[in-house]
Amino acid sequence: MGSSPSSACAVGGDILAAASSSSSTVHRCYFPMWVVKVSDFLKMKGPPEPHGALQAQALLHEWSPDMFVIFVSHQWLSYTHPDPQGQQVEVLRKTLAGLIDGSLHVTEEVVALTDEMTMSANTRRHIANGYLFLDWFAIPQITARQEGVNEQTIKSDAALAVQSIPAYVELSSLFVALVPDLMHKDSSELVHYATWLSRGWCRAELWCWLLSNKIDTSVIVVYSPVQAEYMFPLDWQHNSIVKGDFTVEADRETVVHLGEVAVESKIHHLQLLGPLSHYRFYAALRPKLLCQASANRELKGFLHHFHFSSLEEAVCDTSSMSGVMCAVLSGDTGMLRLLAESRADMNQTMHGLSDLGYYDTQTMLMAAIKSRQDPSMLTTLIELRADVNGRSRTGLPALYMCRSPDHVKVLLESRAHLASYALLGAASFAGPDTVQALLSARCHPGGMGTAVYGPLHALAVFGRSNRQAVESAKLLLECRADVNMRCSPTGKTLWDARWSRLREALVGTANCTMRTRWLASMPGMSPLGCAAFAGHWQLAQLYLDYEAEPSPNDRGEWPEDLARNNHHHHLMPLLATFAT
Repeated sequence: MGSSPSSACAVGGDILAAASSSSSTVHRCYFPMWVVKVSDFLKMKGPPEPHGALQAQALLHEWSPDMFVIFVSHQWLSYTHPDPQGQQVEVLRKTLAGLIDGSLHVTEEVVALTDEMTMSANTRRHIANGYLFLDWFAIPQITARQEGVNEQTIKSDAALAVQSIPAYVELSSLFVALVPDLMHKDSSELVHYATWLSRGWCRAELWCWLLSNKIDTSVIVVYSPVQAEYMFPLDWQHNSIVKGDFTVEADRETVVHLGEVAVESKIHHLQLLGPLSHYRFYAALRPKLLCQASANRELKGFLHHFHFSSLEEAVCDTSSMSGVMCAVLSGDTGMLRLLAESRADMNQTMHGLSDLGYYDTQTMLMAAIKSRQDPSMLTTLIELRADVNGRSRTGLPALYMCRSPDHVKVLLESRAHLASYALLGAASFAGPDTVQALLSARCHPGGMGTAVYGPLHALAVFGRSNRQAVESAKLLLECRADVNMRCSPTGKTLWDARWSRLREALVGTANCTMRTRWLASMPGMSPLGCAAFAGHWQLAQLYLDYEAEPSPNDRGEWPEDLARNNHHHHLMPLLATFAT
């Protein structure tokens, strides 16, 4: 082991040349980056072997600029071994095989409601010929004692490798979050996407990737061998490193600093090279990302910071990051009032920011809610005549997007129309306090009226990133939400479901996106069926505890079938009891 002066990641080396579209890494690399060939990994069986064992078998390769490296981020399944039964790596092997042969399609997250992003054939070829970075493979361990090995040297090398992880992320070509629902061996707690998102180190890896200067920073989230989606942008924006969970609390300060460096570097890069819209976006959102207080700037400072030549340009700008949008995302109510005095439109709609999670036709009020601004920002917008009941092209109002009880309070006091479907958004993406605020306002928990599905369905399908989903579900059930309500699509949704069934029949389930599968199976699906479809064990157990009756959807798929078809085998013991 060890390193040489010529290593790409030489110990104590300066900022290094990167492998892909970025020309350098922001973070320093202190130890060589060791990777395994994908072709070799696919031949492995059982639990992953440690660094030393792979090195003895000559299966480790030191990173070089011509390599296509897949960085795999995951949450450990025990305190001493990342995957003691080999469950995670088995999912990864099947996933990589599916990506290579084209049987696994990676598309946008179900929440995005579009199918615009897909994996190219060229990327699949790169994966087949590529290399894999997994911390257990790459970082020296002392778990397996070997004669003649200096433990102090290994500890030192391991520490340097851990410090180099942010640089390893930047040197990679593809980022995969490996998050199947599995049980932690020692704590007996479930490990899944939401728990992975909560971990401080996992957030740091994610941020170092997303805030790198690469052209493509998309993240592939792997739920099962047949469920892989591109990450929803707001999932990372709402999970700051500052508030992450750390096993070793002393790590927090160091890792938070890594996030700050990544954010500042991203803003500096965009300021120099553009695009201007993205520079303004990150410059505006910087306080939120770093959990810092918003700045109320004087006019001159605001114009300089966001690169407007004059107040008139800021008012009349029609780009995706107009003066109003900059003021909203940066939490600057004073500047918003100044722009309104110059007749800036508070009801302008967003465009051109879909890749950042802000979709075309959504309003400035929605932007304030989605970026989790202080309630005073919502109040200011409404005072300046923002339409509290304005809708996006999906037909959804701002109330649906509320993520805090204070936001709900402001909108309802401003006479926002209260529809039962507002609970769908709160249940999926907010916490039980927001759900309670809507229930207290007499928002019915059962999906009344023309609702296609209820909040218990939405929680399971759309709330994968929500750590409070189970708490919200309990609250809804205690308020008599219907645990056996069946999805009843009408209008356009019904036609989408029929089209999805037709497509599934023509090309096969394996060749369909998750959105297509969801729509095809939706008619007649119960909340328990949705939990099985999404692989959410805790919700499935909760629904059964509240006397959910296992039943098939309109095309005869039972919850057990939905779990099996999507490779959520951890649910089979729970659901098999009710098989027919």
